Amino acid sequence: MALQLSSACNLALSHRKTKQVRAVASDDFVKVKSKEDNVVKLGGSDLKLTKLGIGAWSWGDTSYWNNFEWDVLIRCYKLRNAAWKERKKKYPEDEIAVATKFAALPWRLGRQSVLAALKDSLSRLELDSVELYQLHWPGIWGNEGYIDGLGDAVEQGLVKAVGVSNYSEKRLREAYKQLQKRGIPLASNQVNYSLIYRIPEENGVKATCDELGISLIAYSPIAQGVLTGKYTPQNIPTGPRGNIYTAEFLTELQPLLNRIKEIGQNYNKTPTQVALNWLIAQDNVIPIPGAKNAEQAKEFGGALGWSLTSDEVNELRELASKSKPVVGFPVEKL
Repeated sequence: MALQLSSACNLALSHRKTKQVRAVASDDFVKVKSKEDNVVKLGGSDLKLTKLGIGAWSWGDTSYWNNFEWDVLIRCYKLRNAAWKERKKKYPEDEIAVATKFAALPWRLGRQSVLAALKDSLSRLELDSVELYQLHWPGIWGNEGYIDGLGDAVEQGLVKAVGVSNYSEKRLREAYKQLQKRGIPLASNQVNYSLIYRIPEENGVKATCDELGISLIAYSPIAQGVLTGKYTPQNIPTGPRGNIYTAEFLTELQPLLNRIKEIGQNYNKTPTQVALNWLIAQDNVIPIPGAKNAEQAKEFGGALGWSLTSDEVNELRELASKSKPVVGFPVEKL
């Protein structure tokens, strides 16, 4: 499982030597069985991951998820190293792929800033290297330097694979070509992608990932909880999410949510598992739904090992298209 321990962290299951992988979710441990048919290579890299991961954005982003409760952020950072060390001690036979991101902040300039940030992360994680290092978003300027920094990280043995996040088709192609000159594959592009946010299909990002052999890692794959069915027009999400998933929007979404539930009942699956399986059915997509506890992580595992029919996939897409598209991350258009 890939683990980024920052305020916008994510996890993705890894499978290389063992037949089982265990997922770390908050301070709990959950066993998730993995079979060969649930394992994929990450882009053109040698890194192998399960088709589903665990997102941890909500662990530490107090401004968006926790209504500025700073104690949540503090607890997140206190738990992270303790959880990591405990997992290694308890399950020494399992392998966990660790992923982290570089934030292209305006004052971070050049390739050295990418390496410096990575080394700081490695120091905090008490690791010599991580499996995946991604640029969190395109730089306003100096983007070529950031890509060079990714390449340097690979050549210095600090990472196994590199990727980007929130990259448009144009920037994706540029990053791919720049790394290709050094014989380094661009392994992933992590973007907002779900049944009700299909912009990567419309702006060329999904098609470009498929064409170039870049894995698409889908964040917010259950639309920040909306596709679970837990929210209704009378019970909208708290905080900033309430401005996106309004009562009006949730009213329009009810036919889709009802059908997701019905389909799930036919398979003895939850709406969450149906929504995730729909994404996996798109091929070359690794969803990383957000988990706040072990129970949620275990539920996500139920999205593997079965498949929606093509008719069901198409029916859900058609129903979803009748709702207004939600607002995405502005940096997608940089």
